[in-house]
Amino acid sequence: MNLINLDIRMLRSLMSVVETGSITETARRHGRTQPAITLQLQRLEELTGKAIFIHEGRRLFLTAEGETVLSYARSIVGFHDEMLSQLASPDIEGHVVLGTPDLYAAFMLPSILRIFRKAFPRVQLELNCSLSTPLVGCVKRGEVDIALVTRMNDFTGGQVVRQEQLIWMIGEQSTAHNEKPIPLALLPPGNIFRDHAIERLEAARLRWRIACVSPSVGGLQAAAFAGMAVTVLGRSALVRNMREIGENEGLPPLPKVDLLLYKSPTATSKAASALHDYLAHYLNLDDELLLGKELPLATVDSDELRSGHAGAKLAPGPRALERGGDPHNQALVEPRRNNLKPDRKPLGVEAAGNRGSRQSGQIYRPRERRPT
Repeated sequence: MNLINLDIRMLRSLMSVVETGSITETARRHGRTQPAITLQLQRLEELTGKAIFIHEGRRLFLTAEGETVLSYARSIVGFHDEMLSQLASPDIEGHVVLGTPDLYAAFMLPSILRIFRKAFPRVQLELNCSLSTPLVGCVKRGEVDIALVTRMNDFTGGQVVRQEQLIWMIGEQSTAHNEKPIPLALLPPGNIFRDHAIERLEAARLRWRIACVSPSVGGLQAAAFAGMAVTVLGRSALVRNMREIGENEGLPPLPKVDLLLYKSPTATSKAASALHDYLAHYLNLDDELLLGKELPLATVDSDELRSGHAGAKLAPGPRALERGGDPHNQALVEPRRNNLKPDRKPLGVEAAGNRGSRQSGQIYRPRERRPT
C-alpha cells in the first residue's frame, strides 16, 4: 500500500469553499489566486482518488466521499491548529507594529494573522497601513517593527517572500478600456504599480490619461466599479463585480512584482521575531501555485456537464453549495482524474472569473525612475 500525504492547505481550502460556496471568496480570504485554489482541490481529488464535488444544474454538491473528506478535514485541521497553539509559547507577549499597504492587509494577510493571534494570544498587534516607500523608511527608523511591502526600484535589503502578478481590472459592466485615451485609476507617483502601467501603455503606443489617483486600494476600486477607469492591482485583489482584462482587450501584459519582508534592527523582541517568522513561512507556502504554474483551464458547456454526469448518484441529502448569480462561480470544480468510473466523463476545470482573460506572467525590469 502506497502512503499518501495530504497538504493541510488543501483541507483548509476545501473547508472554506464549503463554508462560502465560492472559490472566488475562498481565494480572497486566503490571499491566493482562484486557479491556485482550484488546483488544490483537484490535487486533493487526485490524491484521494475520489470525486469531492459534483454539479447539478447551477449548484455544486459534495459527493458522499466529499462529505467524508470534509468531516475528517475539519478534525485534522482542528487538531493541527490546537497542537500549534499548545506548542506556540503562550508566555511570549509584547507589542508589535506591522506595516503594509492596504492591498496586502485586506487580501493577503487576514488568514495568516488569524493563525498568529491564536498561536500567540498575548502578543498585541498594531497594523499600520501605508504605501511601501514610506513604510521602508519607518522600519529602518524603528517606527515599524515588521513591514511587508512591494519592492520598488531603489529598495535595498529585505527578504523576497512572494511574487504578485499585476493585472488590468475594471468593473464587471465597465467599458472604460475602450475609451481613447484610456482612463486610469492609479496609485500616487513613485509607486511601481503606476510605473509599470504607464510604461507598458507607452511601449504599446496606447494613449492614456489619469482619471483617479488614490493612495488606497479602496479608491482605485471605487473608480473601477463606477466605470470611470481601468486600474492596475495584484491579482489577489480581484474581487466580485470586477473582472480582469488584458491582451484580448488590446492591453499589454503586465509583470510580476516582488514582495519584501523587512524587520527593523530595533525589533529584537521574541514577539517581533515570531511574527516575522510566521509571515515568512506562510507567504512562501504557495510559490509553486503563484508563479505562473496555473492549472490548464477549459470551458465546458451545459450539455457536456449533463451528459458527463449522467450516471453519477449523490449521497443521501447532498450538501449544495449555492452559487446564486455570481458570474465568477460558473463551473467551479469538476472531477478530473484518469481513474473515473466509465459512467463519468472527465471534465475540465474552470477557474472563477478567468475565462478568456488569462495571460502568462512575464518578468520585466523597468527602467530606473527619477527620484521622487
